[in-house]
Amino acid sequence: MKFFNDLADFSAAEIDELITLARRLDTNPEPRALEGKVLSLLFLSPSLRTLISFQSAMAKLGGSTFVISPEMSIHGLESRSGIVMDGVAAEHVREAVPVIASYGNAIGIRAFAKRESLDDDLADREFRELVSLVETPYINMESAINHPCQSLADWKTMDDLGIPGNGGKFVLSWTWHPRPMPFAVPAATVHMAAMRGMDVTVLRPEGFELPDVIMDKARQAAAMSGGSITETDDRNSAMQDCEVLYVNSWASPHHYGDRRAEEQIKPELHDWCVDEPWFENANCDSRFMHCLPVRRGVTVTDRILDSSRSVVIAEARNRMLVQMALLHQMLSGS
Repeated sequence: MKFFNDLADFSAAEIDELITLARRLDTNPEPRALEGKVLSLLFLSPSLRTLISFQSAMAKLGGSTFVISPEMSIHGLESRSGIVMDGVAAEHVREAVPVIASYGNAIGIRAFAKRESLDDDLADREFRELVSLVETPYINMESAINHPCQSLADWKTMDDLGIPGNGGKFVLSWTWHPRPMPFAVPAATVHMAAMRGMDVTVLRPEGFELPDVIMDKARQAAAMSGGSITETDDRNSAMQDCEVLYVNSWASPHHYGDRRAEEQIKPELHDWCVDEPWFENANCDSRFMHCLPVRRGVTVTDRILDSSRSVVIAEARNRMLVQMALLHQMLSGS
């Protein structure tokens, strides 16, 4: 495996193989599988689970990591082309990234959406420019429009719970957040559920439709897997017989990059905070999923997060396990 950038690059059978390997490494550890191997970790945006899960995964396989972040290790990192570097930044990505990559056997890169240009972020322009500078295998640890490691962990979480692919009902819902949020998680999630063959409903208020390019990609995956994609602002119909409610927040595509304009359409949406009444029409065993971090009392209530419905801790642990499988396939030579 030379790169892990998008679940769409893999077949469902290949994903099943990764999940099977993740389970095997959990029950039958291989603490010397990556002995002597180094994973470079470049974080151009903050992290908790992604950083720790990759460090732990690499350590459990006998390898090591080093972390580079502008806030932690270097005095600013410039990414603009044709710039005269007479400001704060002391390094340009065109030198820094190839050097960082050359010190490891593979590199993980995390670079959030800039949320300035919708077209640039939907095209994942910054991440594509960064990986064009490296020759080693690379892993997308979250970019402007994708979060494949999270989606792989979510796939495993649903498999572990016995939630069916074909025929299972999956709801991806927008929830309240005080700031405009990127499309990476919802884009990766709706595609993942469609690729599993689930009947997927995107639940969102008017003005927060997912961009066509995201929905079209999910519809293509659903057509291949036997799943379906619908979109609505009707909570009651969306939640009917729901088996998984996966929540996230994302920006309004109509006001992308304009926080003030988005704030003008959000005051009436505070009730988009998940609570038990959301599940009145759902399957009795319906589960609550979220990639974390999550804002208690804003996105979801305590009684949901602390209930048996919530599987957010299992999702987080699965990040480490599926990333162990990724690293094993990428670096062990087996």
